[in-house]
Parts: sequence; structure tokens; C-alpha cells
Amino acid sequence: MKSKFEYNRTAITEFILLGLVETPDLRPVVFVVFLLSYLLTVGGNRSILAAILVEPKLHTPMYFFLGNLSVLDIGCITVTIPSMLARLLSHKRTVPYGACLTQLFFFHLLVGVDCFLLTAMAYDRFLAICQPLTYSTRMSQTVQRILVAVSWALAFTNALTHTVAISTLNFCGPNVINHFYCDLPQLFQLSCSSTQLNELLLFAVGFIMAGTPLALIVTSYAHVTAAVLRIRSAEGRKKAFSTCGSHLTVVAIFYGSGIFNYMRLGSAKLSDKDKAFGIFNTVINPMLNPIIYSLRNPDVQGALWRVLMGRRPLA
Repeated sequence: MKSKFEYNRTAITEFILLGLVETPDLRPVVFVVFLLSYLLTVGGNRSILAAILVEPKLHTPMYFFLGNLSVLDIGCITVTIPSMLARLLSHKRTVPYGACLTQLFFFHLLVGVDCFLLTAMAYDRFLAICQPLTYSTRMSQTVQRILVAVSWALAFTNALTHTVAISTLNFCGPNVINHFYCDLPQLFQLSCSSTQLNELLLFAVGFIMAGTPLALIVTSYAHVTAAVLRIRSAEGRKKAFSTCGSHLTVVAIFYGSGIFNYMRLGSAKLSDKDKAFGIFNTVINPMLNPIIYSLRNPDVQGALWRVLMGRRPLA
């Protein structure tokens, strides 16, 4: 018979994801709802991307970044939802250790790029409104590509750092994750090693990955607000603010749900509330972005209509 010490040293090779609901009767409902949400999100973001590609009016830096954001939204929901749907169909809730870390890596990679991309979009609005005379040179195609490339490089470094750090922890049991995808807070709760350094690393890197971009976004929009308020005509102020409203809405939802998701790190028990924040991060945000950006934008609406109807773009 194994001693307690020997049992605790046994390595876990797979985790059990409880998913969103444990009641069998509710699983078909959850499957249909999230399948429709996935199809709507992928379809909406692909439509936005197609509209940007085919409509000459949308070949501007702002829509270049928006197209990249649509690609990220498709990737973010694809990392988590299809595997959850597959588990609902197969009634198999286990996920291999390696697959869990892989999902964690790609999730943090895509979310990290999202942080920096939203910052680049705020910088674009700052240049367009506050420094219009130098906008075309300071936001050239080369600058746009550099900003996107740097965003991917920094996010890759962040995701790799957290994945390597979590792989150094020991998992001896239990192996049940009360969530529908693998993420750092849930894995910290299951580790039989000390996670103090990992949590410090998460907060330190999180300050760089989220705090710094958020500070830059706030600074950019403080200058934008001051510049817009100096515009004498009410129509001019309305037009300037309308180009920023959609982006600010996306920023508020993205950072709001992200902060609440990780601010409870270190709590004694992670509850079902964390699943709700997880749904915001992986489903609601990517699904709302196409709606938010097209709702009050006649150029995007017109381009989407022409894409859906198969009409040629206007010259």
C-alpha cells in the first residue's frame, strides 16, 4: 500500500473540466446556445474582415487594425468553444495535461495581442484627431505592420512565460477544474506546489501587458477629448466622438471582464462567477465587437451590405 507521501508525488496526466453545467438535462441547451454563439461570432467577424478587404473606403489604418482584431476574435473563441462543444457531445470531460497547457498558451497569446492592438487603435485615433497634418506619415503602412508585429512578439513572450512557469508546478490531485477551459487561476488552485512566485509573475507581467496599454489608451483619449472639445461646431464634435465611441466601448468591455476575471486570484475558492467572466472573455467580447463597430458606422454597414448581396464596391 502506498504511503500518503508517495501518493502526493504521483503526477497528473489529465484534468477533468466540469464545464458550464453539471445537470445532464441542461447540456443540450448549453450546446445549442454556444454553437449558435460560435457560428454568429465567426460569421460576424469574417463579414467585417471581408468588408474591409473589398471596400476601398475602408483601406485605412483604423480598419486595418479592426481587421486584425476580427482575426483575433475568431481565434480567441476557437481556442475554447469547439473543444467545450466536443466534450458535451462525447460526454467526456477529461483533457490531457499537454492539451490544457496548449490551450492556456494560445488563449493568453491571443488576449495579449488584443491588449496591444486596442492600444494601437487608440494611438491611431490620437494621431488622426490631434495631429492630422502628420497622420499619413506617422501612421504609414510600415508603422501599422510594425505595431502589429510588436504586439504579436510581446504577447508571444507573455504567453510562453506563463506556460513555462505553470509547467514547473507539480499537480498531485485533485484534478477537477470547475471551468470550461484551462486558465491560470484554476490551475493555481490545483497545484500541490507553492504558486506564490507564479502569482507574483502574473501580476508583474499583467501590469506590463494590461496596465501599461490601458494607461496609454487613457492618455490618448484624454488628449483626444481635449482636442474635440476645442472644436467649435457641435456637428464636428459629434463626428469626432463617433469615431472613438465604438473603440471605447470595446476597451471597457474587454478590460472590465479581464480585470474581474483575475482580481480574485488567490481567493480560497473559485466559484461559478469565474465561469461568467470566462464567458465574457471568450464569447461575449468576440461576438459583440462586429456589432459594436458596425452599429453606428455607415461605411461598414454599406460595405457589409454589398458583401452579403454580392455587389461590387463603389468606386
